[in-house]
Amino acid sequence: MLDIEKLKFDENGLIPAVVQDVYSKEVLTVAYMNKESLKISMEKKLTCFYSRSRKTLWLKGETSGNFQHIVSIKADCDYDALVIEVKKDGPACHLGTDSCFNNLVYSNEDIKSFSFDMLYELIKGRKTEKKEGSYTSYLFEKGLDKILKKVGEESTEVIIAAKGGDKNETVFEISDLAYHILVLMVNNQITIAEIMDELAKRHIIDHKVKQEKMQ
Repeated sequence: MLDIEKLKFDENGLIPAVVQDVYSKEVLTVAYMNKESLKISMEKKLTCFYSRSRKTLWLKGETSGNFQHIVSIKADCDYDALVIEVKKDGPACHLGTDSCFNNLVYSNEDIKSFSFDMLYELIKGRKTEKKEGSYTSYLFEKGLDKILKKVGEESTEVIIAAKGGDKNETVFEISDLAYHILVLMVNNQITIAEIMDELAKRHIIDHKVKQEKMQ
């Protein structure tokens, strides 16, 4: 662990902190910390910043309830900037959005970005606002039994493709299955964060089992 005394705070005693969602890796906000707010953050395991405009400390979520639970804090190679990975209880931005970074300045159309979180949100949008001709909206209209049937069918397709040894076909079928699993999750109000939490618990258990076997 790095001693915080090695961190380089600026002439005002501040250091920039980039806050990142631990699951999606989306940048949520950029704020500033002084030594006191950093210590509070580490003690409470919640982000605490220094407001340059109000000249005071502020614990994120203290009034809104949108706390940011700290997973890790890392310093850059020059020790003058921080990246903080968090699990958030709600929107990071005071405007009510997940991230403060929503104003697109430039986008390279040759490189397409993708994440399961983006797909999840798109699917959720097709449930709340039905779109004519949308297969996703069609699944929600048909209901849980139809969704479960498709999950079962796609699971079978994955098995057949994998058994046949066709990698490209297996990738294709796994992608279909993953999509339908996300549809099921949205339908049953299961978030990606909940799945990630469950998998994280299993990773810890698996790690302990491996250690026991090595003894």
